[in-house]
Amino acid sequence: MKKDEIRDKLTPMQYNVTQQNGTEPPFRNDYWNNFEVGIYVDIISGKPLFSSKDKYDAGCGWPSFTKPIDDSEIEEKMDTSHFMVRTEVRSRSGESHLGHVFDDGPGPSNLRYCINSAALRFIPFEKLEEEGYGEYKKLFQKK
Repeated sequence: MKKDEIRDKLTPMQYNVTQQNGTEPPFRNDYWNNFEVGIYVDIISGKPLFSSKDKYDAGCGWPSFTKPIDDSEIEEKMDTSHFMVRTEVRSRSGESHLGHVFDDGPGPSNLRYCINSAALRFIPFEKLEEEGYGEYKKLFQKK
């Protein structure tokens, strides 16, 4: 997808976050306090990124997850902006900025994927089939 097509498809905030490595305001974004059952997909590519099963309230004001659905869809890069050293999380398929990953999350991995809502689209469990993500229903079956 070309930059012009991406710009036309996204809101200004979504474009700023995903294409210009921006950050949305904490506690004033779509999913920081959403705890419905479902998956979060990349706003650019539509690829599944995170599950509500792995979401938790980190108190930071952004959606936080302990792990991605599929590690191969996530790319990590060193970020030295804002006078800090952090690990940026990018969408491999969408080639876009998602947020950052930190090592202060809950066990056993201690990871906290702190992701901008503007980089995501939430698909509720009830709509997974209808939206073409039926295979991800298995994430929510009891073992």
